[in-house]
Amino acid sequence: MIVLLILFLFFPFLLYVAAPQIRKMLAFGVCTSTVQLPGKVAIVTGANTGIGKETAKELARRGARVYLACRDVQKGELVAREIQAITGNQQVLVRKLDLADTKCIRAFAKDFLAEEKHLHILINNAGVMMCPYSKTADGFEMHMGVNHLGHFLLTHLLLEKLKASAPSRVINVSSWGHHLGRIHFHNLQGEKFYHSGLAYCHSKLANILFTRELARRLQGSGITTYSVHPGSVSSELIRHSSFMRLMWWLFYYFLKTPQQGAQTSLYCALAEGLEVLNGNHFSDCHVTWVSAQARNETIARRLWDVSCDLLGLPVD
Repeated sequence: MIVLLILFLFFPFLLYVAAPQIRKMLAFGVCTSTVQLPGKVAIVTGANTGIGKETAKELARRGARVYLACRDVQKGELVAREIQAITGNQQVLVRKLDLADTKCIRAFAKDFLAEEKHLHILINNAGVMMCPYSKTADGFEMHMGVNHLGHFLLTHLLLEKLKASAPSRVINVSSWGHHLGRIHFHNLQGEKFYHSGLAYCHSKLANILFTRELARRLQGSGITTYSVHPGSVSSELIRHSSFMRLMWWLFYYFLKTPQQGAQTSLYCALAEGLEVLNGNHFSDCHVTWVSAQARNETIARRLWDVSCDLLGLPVD
């Protein structure tokens, strides 16, 4: 009995000591590319924390001019200075981007296009998860508005710059949760039925559908696009859900660090010869399976048209 009590008391300590090895075993995918990025320009949305911050840091370490596109500019500036100090790269810039407001997205794109001659890497990383029901400044359900429509608009506004800078890449951060997602065109804004967990999954499915349709439409343009599942990562994304915070606390030692979670985004941004896998979905730096809904070309094309209509973009 005493032995069991001692084991029970010391188990958390043992987990703490073993945590680095546990995480190492669970972090299967590592970006091993040695590609350097001097003269290249990259945008990372949501780069002031978590996976986005680690992604931006590595791009800066490789010599890219990196834009941290953040809603919280003050926090972004602190992160930019940290990245500059760590990497020695002073070309780390912060610009305000609120994906819940299309006016702010358009202003960001307008200023960027005036400021930069090139754009080689666009990483649509920012997102929200399991929010209470709310709407963006334009009346879109928050998950669909930020995770899908905001990045859809941003990518559209930057497409010509990406084409002019080819070869270039667009990476959309999705999730395994897309398997639970459905695109309900009659309830896209969640007004008839809403569940915060499912709303997140629907938006992550939309990320993959957007990626696949964008790849189809841009064939031969020099732009390739990929969606990624970063894995279960210890980050601020779960801040809206008490249940998820509890789960993350209980299984903390089995979660990836943000640096580990950034590896697949970096792989899709940097790996050479990836063009033949244009439009695919990646996890742990390998192509992975997606749901039947995510492979449905009819839904992808309809979502594209509906998204254009909601955002006031021409449908082509």
